[in-house]
Amino acid sequence: MSPTTTASAIVSSSSSSSYFTLFPPTSASPKTKPITKLSFNFSKTQTRNLTLSTKTTTTTTTTIRSAVSIEKEIPETERPNTFLRESDDHDSPSSSSSTVRSRFEKMIREAQDSVCKAIEGADGGAKFKEDVWSRPGGGGGISRVLQDGAVWEKAGVNVSVVYGVMPPEAYRAASATAELKPGPVPFFAAGISSVLHPKNPFAPTLHFNYRYFETDAPKDAPGAPRQWWFGGGTDLTPAYIFEEDVKHFHSVQKSACDKFDPTFYPRFKKWCDDYFYIKHRGERRGLGGIFFDDLNDYDQEMLLSFATECANSVVPAYIPIIEKRKDTPFTDQHKAWQQLRRGRYVEFNLVYDRGTTFGLKTGGRIESILVSLPLTARWEYDHKPENGTEEWKLLDACINPKEWI
Repeated sequence: MSPTTTASAIVSSSSSSSYFTLFPPTSASPKTKPITKLSFNFSKTQTRNLTLSTKTTTTTTTTIRSAVSIEKEIPETERPNTFLRESDDHDSPSSSSSTVRSRFEKMIREAQDSVCKAIEGADGGAKFKEDVWSRPGGGGGISRVLQDGAVWEKAGVNVSVVYGVMPPEAYRAASATAELKPGPVPFFAAGISSVLHPKNPFAPTLHFNYRYFETDAPKDAPGAPRQWWFGGGTDLTPAYIFEEDVKHFHSVQKSACDKFDPTFYPRFKKWCDDYFYIKHRGERRGLGGIFFDDLNDYDQEMLLSFATECANSVVPAYIPIIEKRKDTPFTDQHKAWQQLRRGRYVEFNLVYDRGTTFGLKTGGRIESILVSLPLTARWEYDHKPENGTEEWKLLDACINPKEWI
């Protein structure tokens, strides 16, 4: 049997800590084990190092250099109606693909507005600071951050639209036609990414992001494949477990998934538990939720609706928990434990999160990349909670993921 060829790349939106990975349709499941993997590593000089590893009984690695410039962001004073290029705008004659682009951008911007409105409402006074930026070649983003409020220590909600070019080796690795030598491959990516850190240790942190990625066939390579996929997820990271809160959160995730496919929730719940794993600690970052990536083995319209449903489920899944816990009395001991768990959050994001680490290596917009980090965190030498305590119960659930519903 001939080896399967899989091309992959991580392309970070520098407006947030979300990331985009490139795979052909066969790798839409986390269970798929690619035989040939193509990955990109970027140095600070912004030169792409393309690594191709082919595995049959042995593994061979070849490094190819392909210099690609990264456009600098330009600050804007006003939000544009769209960050899409004119050729992609929904008012222009367009293909069904560019229609997905415009509808996905509309969805993430509406989700940003609704989440920010709910966050400000729960706080009761603080407002988001907004930065708008664009790039000369098309695309841009809106970064919103609220910090030091009555309820929120730090809350960030970012959206971005990105246009770029992939090196041609990505297509060559994925193509079964040896003679095909396409030129640089254009790509489009859009996403929303958010991390919400409350002050009260009994109120959980929330993270969510949803993204769409698409490649265009080069004009001089009619046989080159066109690819698209969706990714994203929503996950909960409490310092203390209130089972009714965790069950409510997971029930909303399951309800969103079940509207489209009953296999989605159990599949994406496990994927979430596996992804947010802090290897050097042997524990998960939090109590999970859903996570998926490279999803394109379903109808495109269905997946667009699914991503929209998931994004629209953020507020009903999370805000009722915040309203219930934001004013709960707490002690210095409770706060110290929250800060220790925030330390774990920082460790995962800076060591393992693909979007954050990629953005740092590629010279992206640093304030947006690090918006996911809390204002404060804590590390204590060899800290171990006493068996049977509420702190121990949280740690046990992070080490041994549970089925909450």
